Amino acid sequence: MYSFFNFNKSFKELIEIVENIIADRLSEIDKIVEYNQGKVLNAFYKHQVSDFHLNSSTGYGYDDLGRETLDKIYADVFEAEAALVRPHIVSGTHALAIGLFGLLRPGDELLYITGSPYDTLEEVIGIRGQGMGSLKEWGVSYNFVPLNENGKVDFEQVSKKINNRTKVVAIQRSRGYAWRPSFSIKEIKEMIDFVKEIKPDVITFVDNCYGEFTQKLEPTAIGADVIVGSLIKNPGGGIAKTGGYLVGKEKYIEMISYRLTAPGIGAEVGSTYGHLKDFYQGFFLAPHFVGEALKGGVFAAALLEKLGFETNPHWTESRDDIIQAIKFNDPDALLAFLQGIQKGSPIDSHVVPEPAQLPGYQSPVIMAAGVFVQGASLELSGDAPFREPYIGYFQGGLTYQHVKWGILSALEKMLEKGLIKNI
Repeated sequence: MYSFFNFNKSFKELIEIVENIIADRLSEIDKIVEYNQGKVLNAFYKHQVSDFHLNSSTGYGYDDLGRETLDKIYADVFEAEAALVRPHIVSGTHALAIGLFGLLRPGDELLYITGSPYDTLEEVIGIRGQGMGSLKEWGVSYNFVPLNENGKVDFEQVSKKINNRTKVVAIQRSRGYAWRPSFSIKEIKEMIDFVKEIKPDVITFVDNCYGEFTQKLEPTAIGADVIVGSLIKNPGGGIAKTGGYLVGKEKYIEMISYRLTAPGIGAEVGSTYGHLKDFYQGFFLAPHFVGEALKGGVFAAALLEKLGFETNPHWTESRDDIIQAIKFNDPDALLAFLQGIQKGSPIDSHVVPEPAQLPGYQSPVIMAAGVFVQGASLELSGDAPFREPYIGYFQGGLTYQHVKWGILSALEKMLEKGLIKNI
């Protein structure tokens, strides 16, 4: 490592100490990877995947057996009834929007019980922005339950806010731009059981972005009606170039499919024009690459904690998404860290990111993303809203070794600017 990059030699001893400390945690992650790899492989066996499944369709995409079989594989792996896995879904936000518009009707209410949602969903709901085409404009009301001071769901307030119009109860599994732990499968089950006891016909809708394959179970395995995610995050395995998925109960996926295409057409059409091989291979590799990202997060948290920074999650804690948050309390430190992540990337390492106002975000955002697929969060990347208390979020890393180099590059940048002193 030190022969390729001009890293400060004082890091070497610190890294050895950290890697000795985290060895058992890395071994625990390997066990999750092994289980999930077996689960995916078993689904490939069950559906007898062959090379013709990797061929793509054109035009309407009628009778695309590769597309239909991939849907079944996702449904099986996520222990659900049906799935939509499509290149036509451009992002996680788009997948969420398709799901919500597919399920909700004028007069219905959407209730988020895990606090306010991720910034980019605010304009979809109609909380912020011009409201053009939003759920609010379409006559869907919205409410949310703030998390309590410990970052947990306030069940007493949830029980008060569920009413006759509440059609969808939404849960955001990942932390987003919040200083809280991601929600565990056990916690999500508790949420689902609680709201179903109050209103059995409510649809439980989980934003699963960043969470796939971090544990042995997915939210649909413990009662979620619909889960949603992006293929340029965990399930695309660093290979998918675009796309998203929705998985869940068959009747709800059918409703959503009519929003994806058109009423009466649904999931029966949609050409896959060159993406199927990437989708199959990416999903097959996803458990391994998610494991690499999780290991990198554990390493980074332990190293940064040694240097005096507060991290979330702590390196000892279980991980239910691939995001690692670091509290800098200093704009210069946050800027230097993310610029260092960019410098340690394989693509555009010479580029210096700066905060900017981006579509869908409330505050200026700085993004470090020297990745092969634009916006691919399973590759090592970092971002942050440029506002107090200046928390940086980094995620991904297709190899544990690259995460190490990327973090050292970030720390080297901070060291150059005198922002780290206690090495």
